[in-house]
Amino acid sequence: MKLKLVIPKGSLEAATINIFKKAGFNIIIRGRSYFPSIDDEEISVGLLRAQDISRFVEEGVFDCGITGSDWTKENNSKVIKVTDLIYSKQSLGGIRWVLAVPGSSSIKRVGDLKGKRIATELVNVTRKYLRKNKVNAKVEFSWGATEAKLCSKLIDAIVELTETGRSLKEQNLRIVDTVYESSTQLIANRRSWKNKKIRKKIENISLLLKGAILASGKVGLKMNVLEKNLNKVISILPAMKKPTVSSLFQTGWFDVDTIIDEKIVRILIPKLKEAGAQGIVEYPLNKVIP
Repeated sequence: MKLKLVIPKGSLEAATINIFKKAGFNIIIRGRSYFPSIDDEEISVGLLRAQDISRFVEEGVFDCGITGSDWTKENNSKVIKVTDLIYSKQSLGGIRWVLAVPGSSSIKRVGDLKGKRIATELVNVTRKYLRKNKVNAKVEFSWGATEAKLCSKLIDAIVELTETGRSLKEQNLRIVDTVYESSTQLIANRRSWKNKKIRKKIENISLLLKGAILASGKVGLKMNVLEKNLNKVISILPAMKKPTVSSLFQTGWFDVDTIIDEKIVRILIPKLKEAGAQGIVEYPLNKVIP
């Protein structure tokens, strides 16, 4: 029996395939097929919009899937959250659904929305947000071009997805409040989770994905160091825990190995060289398992 996995089509598609590749799984999408191939005989893959994934996982069409917590909440899906998958701001990252209005709008806070019209794709979450704030406003579903409706004064406010808020600002829109903060998640069907074999497979995928995500933006750095320079070099090195130090065959020499953020390598290598490190090697990482 194969594990039925579903991954998101659209904005998260490339990032998901990339992180699975780093985790050791090659997913190939041919043309417009909604059933990609994967180099694991124990897995079959489906491709759906992130908005639909939690519903189909809940119904048991798939055993597990990758989607945003926003859509799980919007659909009120009763699924198992296996793990969060925060990769980076560019991919599989945390996002916000924000309440936005035109820059010239008199709406300054949530309470000012009383009797107003709001358009969004995240209807149920927005309604819960308004009830929580004791605001009576009309919420309607928008198929897209939500910002255009706002600029055309067809509606009074929108609840829209953003990472940085930059695109909203460029359209002269002002963020009033954050309605919901979402993260990408690996979710599982409740019945599938009770099956020991399927659960083990899902847990293994989760472990490898988290290892790939942890390795993102990091590199390995190794070097040879004379004993007299060892303390000086180690004092410079950041590490996830502590650098690994082992003796070399030649007396008085040590191999130092560590994992660091890639963005600081160009600053760190000259300092290490000056401190006496030799044979410095930087190497890429696919997975880091804590």
